[in-house]
Amino acid sequence: MVYVVIVFLWTAILLYILLGGADFGAGIVELFTSRGNRHRTRKTMYQAIGPIWEANHMWLIIVIVILFVGFPKIYTTVSIHLHIPLVCMLLGIIARGTAFVFRNYDAVKDDMQKVYTPIFVLSSIVTPFFLGIIAASSVSGAIDLQAQDFLSAYIFSWLNWFSITVGLFTVSICAYLATVFIIGETDNEADRQLFTRKARRVIFVVMAAGALVFIAAYSEQIPLLQWILSDVLGVTAIISASISLVITFVMLHKNKPGVLRFLAGFQVTMILFAATYSHFPDIVLLKGGENLSLLAHQGESKAIEGLAYALLIGSIFILPALAYLIYSFQKKPVSTEEH
Repeated sequence: MVYVVIVFLWTAILLYILLGGADFGAGIVELFTSRGNRHRTRKTMYQAIGPIWEANHMWLIIVIVILFVGFPKIYTTVSIHLHIPLVCMLLGIIARGTAFVFRNYDAVKDDMQKVYTPIFVLSSIVTPFFLGIIAASSVSGAIDLQAQDFLSAYIFSWLNWFSITVGLFTVSICAYLATVFIIGETDNEADRQLFTRKARRVIFVVMAAGALVFIAAYSEQIPLLQWILSDVLGVTAIISASISLVITFVMLHKNKPGVLRFLAGFQVTMILFAATYSHFPDIVLLKGGENLSLLAHQGESKAIEGLAYALLIGSIFILPALAYLIYSFQKKPVSTEEH
């Protein structure tokens, strides 16, 4: 049953990156939009993230519950040694959600709107940035369980160039997902061309950020290339992601939003697979060569079994409801005439 739980864990992480990433990317794209185009960009973004706005953090909650119940040693290690970036990420989620609600649904439109917008935009960057830092720190080998001082235990465990560059790469991925997803929500050709140009620019940003990750990994002696190139599946995943990125760039001028969204999702899936498959089942790589494994450090068998059944039964209710939510938001309003 532990493999059932692991599949749910990996899938929940992937869906949070895809859906939550596109959500965060809406604020990132807004930040880098000219003042003249900001209003229509914002309007189209709201339409694009509408189906996932209320549901995207569900996947993060599932990840936390799985780790807390099924892998308590891994949960406690990460939550203790990476508590600072975790708190920063959670504060970003809270600030972003609060600013979004007040900016759009506040009954009184006053000067506070000028406060809500910067909070929304900046927290849209802060949240995925620290999410990337947490992910990178977990595999960087910087977490030191034997640390004797505050800096070594709680600062240098995540404050390094590799983690920072992965954080920037995560931010660029979110912006990329948002620009691709938004193309299918445009109402006219002019807007579609505008967001197509944005998507092309973001693709180059993603490539540059990805290159920085490999440079930082090399400088800090993290065997990132070895992880990816040591296995044929990892190599295949990276090649597939690269080829599909080129295809996406070529197809951006064509009005095929469904294909573009599939390609973007496929690319992120392949990147996550390549980053996690090579050192599976180890999920946290510690300083000194020790690792925390999803198999060796799982909880009690009864807890794993109960968690697996809960996830299987819960998915029966959650997935159809989520599908209907997305379907209902995607339906175009039907104009009616009064008789």
